[in-house]
Amino acid sequence: MKKLAIRYIMTALGCLLMAIAINAFFVQHRFLSGGISGVSIILYYLTGWPPGITSFIFNIPLFYVAWKYMSHQFFIDSVIGTILFSVALDGTAFVQNYVNIPDQLLCCIAGGVLGGLGGALVYRSESSTGGVDIIGFLTKKYYNISVSTTNFLFDTCVMLAAMVFLGLTPVLYSMVLFFITFQATNVFMVGFDYKKQVIIVSTHAEEIGQRIMDEVNRGITILHGEGGYTRKPLEILLVVVKLTQLAHLEKIIKEVDPMAFVTIQDANNVFGRGFTQPNLDIDEERKLKKASQ
Repeated sequence: MKKLAIRYIMTALGCLLMAIAINAFFVQHRFLSGGISGVSIILYYLTGWPPGITSFIFNIPLFYVAWKYMSHQFFIDSVIGTILFSVALDGTAFVQNYVNIPDQLLCCIAGGVLGGLGGALVYRSESSTGGVDIIGFLTKKYYNISVSTTNFLFDTCVMLAAMVFLGLTPVLYSMVLFFITFQATNVFMVGFDYKKQVIIVSTHAEEIGQRIMDEVNRGITILHGEGGYTRKPLEILLVVVKLTQLAHLEKIIKEVDPMAFVTIQDANNVFGRGFTQPNLDIDEERKLKKASQ
């Protein structure tokens, strides 16, 4: 029950931040948002109809689709998320009277970052705000078309309609806004504590691995491979380190084997001992290993 409450609190906070981003930074320059809310925003610019109410109305037939073809939990999450977002969107409309930023690019950046943070909170809570997400999950389930592809196609249609009714300039700025929102969502989803995955191919793998465990205090995984040309067996080291440990790791490799082949890649959502769980001291691990033997 507690986890469920925290989940919906995160969803509500995410919806609130996305709504504030729209009312504070989008509306004053007639920028667009994606999905069903984008259609509602266009209607708001043209008719003055409250976007939260129209967004909820547009979602009603999609609720039926979610109930009939998707899981009941997804249906419940979509209804709750849509209600929260619709209420937040109309409930924070007063913000428009207090925020006046003439610089359109600055509004793109601020709105994109704030909206990205809100979207990340909703995704982190494994919830949904309905709309195109429902269509996307349905096309994924029955036609193997990815959710992102469905969202892209729908947003393209919204953009084309906006070009007709609002002109080209707001659409171009909205494209910049979408990109910033997407990048901000990814950053807030992954976090700022970046990790690096390092693969080391060396004839001195044992010495390098020992020094990594002793000096960097990181566990290693030994993979067994074979040289494509020499056909000789090789030991390949796989290790994940924090960004602050990368320089020391590179120093060890260069000191032990300057001819080692090394690849370094970004690693996202790393969890386990040493990252999301307390690290196990190497000496302690050795003692436990001896005790088990």
